[in-house]
Amino acid sequence: MKSDIEIAQASQTLPITEIAKKLGLNEQDLELFGSDKAKINWSAIKNAKANHHLGKLVLVTSISPTPAGEGKSTMTIGLADALNNQLHEKTLIALREPSMGPVFGLKGGATGGGQAQVIPMEDINLHFTGDMHALTSAIDTLAALVDNYIYQDNSLKLDSNRILLKRGLDVNDRTLRKITLGQGSRFNGVEHEASFAITVANELMAILCLATSIIDLKQRIGNMLVGYSTEDKPVFVKDLHFEGAIAALLGKALKPNLVQTIEHTPALVHGGPFANIAHGANSVMATNLALHLSDYVVTEAGFGSDLGGQKFMDFVSTHLEKAPDAIVVVATVRALKYQAEQSTDNLSNENLDALREGFKNLERHMNNMRQYNRPVIVLINKFDSDTDAELALLQDLIAEHGIDSEVVTYHNDGSKGGIKAAEKVRALVNQEQGEIMRSYAKDDTIQVKIEQIAQKIYHAGKVEYSEKALDQIEHLKELGKDKLPVIIAKTQYSFSDDKKVLGAPTNFTLHVKNLALKNGAGFIVVSTGSILDMPGLPKHPAALDIDIDDDGKISGLF
Repeated sequence: MKSDIEIAQASQTLPITEIAKKLGLNEQDLELFGSDKAKINWSAIKNAKANHHLGKLVLVTSISPTPAGEGKSTMTIGLADALNNQLHEKTLIALREPSMGPVFGLKGGATGGGQAQVIPMEDINLHFTGDMHALTSAIDTLAALVDNYIYQDNSLKLDSNRILLKRGLDVNDRTLRKITLGQGSRFNGVEHEASFAITVANELMAILCLATSIIDLKQRIGNMLVGYSTEDKPVFVKDLHFEGAIAALLGKALKPNLVQTIEHTPALVHGGPFANIAHGANSVMATNLALHLSDYVVTEAGFGSDLGGQKFMDFVSTHLEKAPDAIVVVATVRALKYQAEQSTDNLSNENLDALREGFKNLERHMNNMRQYNRPVIVLINKFDSDTDAELALLQDLIAEHGIDSEVVTYHNDGSKGGIKAAEKVRALVNQEQGEIMRSYAKDDTIQVKIEQIAQKIYHAGKVEYSEKALDQIEHLKELGKDKLPVIIAKTQYSFSDDKKVLGAPTNFTLHVKNLALKNGAGFIVVSTGSILDMPGLPKHPAALDIDIDDDGKISGLF
């Protein structure tokens, strides 16, 4: 069987100018990166905003991720292909950009799989249009400017030991989690401890994905909290006047990237914050643009619905021109059996009892999403090892909750592998929509917001705060930042903060260890359990399987 990269390389790519025409765009609206990818320029973006048309928005989320695989990106792409090519609806995909850290590490890329991929998959998974590199440069330039300010001037008495900004690298490198800068003579700067986070975990990534214009981008960068002075006063980027230079580095990266699927459905791939440590959605700029340019927009949120799905509905959607019209939850028989068996050894064997037990995880996810007062459908990503009895049981269990489902084979069959699923999704988004119900109110306190998510989404029994977290909450009140939205950083593998607790646990304690103000992004990160913003490489990193030949053809990339 061909690998994903072999399927992608064998596909016929249309000139990106032809893909743009499907959206009513011409070559003058694009900034070309070769013949198969482009950025959409500011003139086209402004013209689209002037168009009052707004398409329907479909959010794709999933059950808790497992080593057995779920295929959320594949389902997102396959569904959009089916809407576009089988139902002949004007459809546009909005996806996150992959981070090179997971691509060369363990998790892999984010361009789909099989016959449901966005292409050119090698470029998108590697350098693409340079957005990640621009972000990395901006992150490290800002850090260097701050350190230089302390060395050269420091009239604001910025305390080098209380700098909150981290340096960035789009590489999984555990050795950079904690470092010392300025060692040696005084000409090397002021010696102090620092750390790196992977580029996609940095606040500048969140800012890029939330900004709606260059002016908004610049203001958000200026509002970033750098650290505190020796007199305990907060120091922001705008106090140091660095926001213009950093925005200049990100000006081109703010423009959405246009590519296509194997079946030539247009796709905007732009921005890539992780959902376990950030808000986990592609850029607001791309999604809003997609809504103006098409009748149906299919987007996804990272990891399971307890992370990306919750953050999209409670936070990201408040920045969009409309909330989702329907929610798709992706599930697989294999992943649900893993929730019960906690091993991949026997997942190809029929096991109805394990499926019934593992279903509790899907049950939690789909019912959580239904709380937002939006119609929900489950798409079952069929694997060759799934038996008819397993698929029938799973659909029966879903139906008992009054939720519809469809078995799809987008990976093997492309858009033809789920025409009925696309028809059902189309019917759902065209239903009359009521008011969206969110997990918490805008004016709730930090603790109420955390506890509402913990109870309604995670089903925790209580929330326990460290002394450090309680002190930070008090400090946020003093700063007048205690009403900002919360982004909970949590393991993606469990509803709890313990990655080993699978299924659908209840009445557990959620442990809040730390809070961090992301003032430019406009939210508070609440850290629970053990979460790393700089991953490490596994014993056998994917990099060992990646190669390139003398003709420049890449292999081993999934």
